Amino acid sequence: MSNPKSRLFFLDAIRAWAILMMLQGHFIDGLLDNAFRDNSNFLFNTWKYFRGITAPVFFTVSGFIFTFLLIKSPQTGWDNPRVKKGLKRGFELLAIGYLLRMNLFGIFKGEIYDSFYLIDVLHCIGLSLLFITGFYLLTFTKQKWIFPIILISTTFLLFLFEPTYKASNFEYLPQFIANYLSKSNGSVFTIIPWLGYATIGSFMSVLFSKYQGNKKLYSYIVPIYILTGLVLILFSSDFFYSIYEVTGIELFQSIFNNNYLFIRLGDVLIVFSIFIILRKYLMNNTWLKIGQSTLSIYIIHFIILYGSFTGIGLYRFFHHSLNPWVAVFGAILFMIASTFIALKYENHKAEIKSGLFSFLSTTRIYIEQAALIAFEIVRTITEKILRVLGLIKN
Repeated sequence: MSNPKSRLFFLDAIRAWAILMMLQGHFIDGLLDNAFRDNSNFLFNTWKYFRGITAPVFFTVSGFIFTFLLIKSPQTGWDNPRVKKGLKRGFELLAIGYLLRMNLFGIFKGEIYDSFYLIDVLHCIGLSLLFITGFYLLTFTKQKWIFPIILISTTFLLFLFEPTYKASNFEYLPQFIANYLSKSNGSVFTIIPWLGYATIGSFMSVLFSKYQGNKKLYSYIVPIYILTGLVLILFSSDFFYSIYEVTGIELFQSIFNNNYLFIRLGDVLIVFSIFIILRKYLMNNTWLKIGQSTLSIYIIHFIILYGSFTGIGLYRFFHHSLNPWVAVFGAILFMIASTFIALKYENHKAEIKSGLFSFLSTTRIYIEQAALIAFEIVRTITEKILRVLGLIKN
């Protein structure tokens, strides 16, 4: 995918759209006054619905891109360089997710706040990449159809049994682990069911890669995505209720009562089809660069909005206090500022990292020298005291 000729630019465009939707969604949801959260208001309800599409799209496109790169390599198994890169990326996202929830003032006081252990989108995407890599390693020596079957089965099972495991708070597990499975302690995302969107994206990628050489691929894939998406949005709830009426199994009624997973999957397919249709018009370099810089944008927006490391962010000062006009205008400025800073960072990433490593290396040397000097001073003073006390001889 590093090859411009083979790069699927519509995926970068989807990621750009998703990250900008995430920025404005987090800003407005966090800062809009509760008095203006009226579900009967058409504009607010429309915004709320489309905001709910963002995370499913982000997880799906992440699974799609990662798997596309993974299976594109001619090497297989551990010889595939994308395996090690995927493992590294997965653990890196987990580490960044925890770092963004770190409060330095708390650490200086010897405390780690409970919010540090809460799970967010980065944790889940990182863990999803590890799961997909694991599925690949378990199946690469077997028949090719096994890998995609495991992927789509994972999605189906996680979505189907969501009412069952959602009811559990997993209190028998350490809270650190339970937070990956339950929102009861305040986690924003959990690996179940959100892994399901990453694995369906991975499944879509396998099929896409298999037929990529077909010149009519897009002519087939767009109507399939649109038709499947509309069926999931319009008819999946009634389908599950009809199964409940026939079988009497409460699980299917529970899905009918809160069928957001399958409906959102339908939304994702519609979004994918729209961007595929418009792919020739989405070649703007800045737009594509935004799609390729989503991690930097996410980190910067998290620091500005939620006050990572210091606890001092917009959320602290304007939490649920803005009227709609200020919130919308502020969200636009917030998107521009976060994106601008991230793109500037990406343009100078090499120099910034080099300067940071140089600073850390120099700092380490000074600390070591200071420690040696301090040790020598303490040793000298201790010897003098012991001589005065007559505990050692001159």
